[in-house]
Amino acid sequence: MDEIRVRIAPSPSGNLHIGTARTALFNYLFAKKNGGKYVLRIEDTDAERTSQAYIDNIFDSLKALGLNWDEGPDVGGAYGPYTQSERFDIYPKYVQELLDKGFAYECFCTPEELEAEKEEATKNKQAYVYSKKCENLTEEQKAKLRAEGRKPAIRFSVDKARKAFHDSPIVHFEDLVKGDLHQDTSLIGDFVIMKSNGSPTYNFAVVIDDMLMKISHIIRGEDHISNTFKQILIYEALGAKVPKFGHLGMILAPDRSKLSKRHGATAVSEFVEKGYLTEALLNFVALLGWAPSDGVEIKTLDEIAQDFRINEVSSSNSIFEYDKLNWMNGQYIKKMDIKELTQKAKPFLSQYDLTELSEEKLEKVIAATREPITILSDLAHDVAYFFGKDVVYDEEVKEKYVDTPQSQDILKYFDSQLDSYNFDDEEKLHEQLADFRTYFKEKFGIKPKETMWTVRAALTGRTRGADMGVILEVLGKDKVKYRIEKAIK
Repeated sequence: MDEIRVRIAPSPSGNLHIGTARTALFNYLFAKKNGGKYVLRIEDTDAERTSQAYIDNIFDSLKALGLNWDEGPDVGGAYGPYTQSERFDIYPKYVQELLDKGFAYECFCTPEELEAEKEEATKNKQAYVYSKKCENLTEEQKAKLRAEGRKPAIRFSVDKARKAFHDSPIVHFEDLVKGDLHQDTSLIGDFVIMKSNGSPTYNFAVVIDDMLMKISHIIRGEDHISNTFKQILIYEALGAKVPKFGHLGMILAPDRSKLSKRHGATAVSEFVEKGYLTEALLNFVALLGWAPSDGVEIKTLDEIAQDFRINEVSSSNSIFEYDKLNWMNGQYIKKMDIKELTQKAKPFLSQYDLTELSEEKLEKVIAATREPITILSDLAHDVAYFFGKDVVYDEEVKEKYVDTPQSQDILKYFDSQLDSYNFDDEEKLHEQLADFRTYFKEKFGIKPKETMWTVRAALTGRTRGADMGVILEVLGKDKVKYRIEKAIK
């Protein structure tokens, strides 16, 4: 059996989209499940739309997701991606082979002539198919056109290739995801494989690259299905083995429209910047069109790879449910090792002076506030009262829980007890807070939660948040006393 080799081949015309990330993931999973190789190739033949910043983003996003490729040009001891623009000297040889075999021909049509053909088809309410008017030019006619300064593009002869390898105009292939797919090739028309400036077109370059890289399986979005029939004919015309194809359904927004920025983040880097963990993002994306055999949704990348089955990927479109992603990200935050989570959280707390707290206390803060959050950027709000000397009050909270006569009595008594509190022992603090609550319940009939709401409000400006023992321990006696006494009128 030939080695299984797959590839991800993004175009650097934008940051790595979540849809491309899913394609990369499914290729990676298929390779790992079957002991194959996973290759990265940057398809940058369109110079006008290519940006080095986008290439870097694709490169960095894949690495952040852990989708590391298995081979490529050596870049300082690591694998870089293959890059189409650095392979331009390869393609002319195969253009010439197709010309020699009669499966391609020179086309001298100007853009204006082609546009006129398209307009005529539109006027006649017909789908446009190139007229083939350059297919049978004589050498004398070609010489005359060259003398006029025209540089020919090279077109692939669809009809000649089809007749050489197929009995019918209908070309079929068995898709790994969607089953039997077919197209009437008479509707395709002879397409350009090399532009007049000498650069290869996508459909040609991708075949040559996949052929030379011995790619055995091509897993990509269903928007490429129409390209597949053209590419199959090129493989056959070159006498190359045709890979197996699998086309994934689209990822749609919750309203079933195309996923776009108006729905939220769409690029991997945007999700990371918002505070999504790459492990959670990858796990969520794996479930867009695929389901684990045991029904357990939260899995590591290795666990997903062991369970992955390409033939069980849904052929339908998938809905990108931001609510589910948020839930899943929250689950990962809750379960992550606190030291690792603290390091990941730090970039989202840049507005605070983190040197105020020791690493141990910062870990306590993160541990105490992570429970309700779904993305790391939420921490910036939830940890605010642990930093700085003063506290910012919610006015309604201050009026209801700090400024009332009952609240003032609670705060004055709490202040009087602070010298006896053990601020270095969270467990002891809990015992002392319990005694404090009991005192007001037994002497004044004040519910314990009301007592603690008052103290919490004075220390944090809120009525909800981290465990009170953690708050007292992290703030320390001096800061607690300062805030309590400032809250007392």
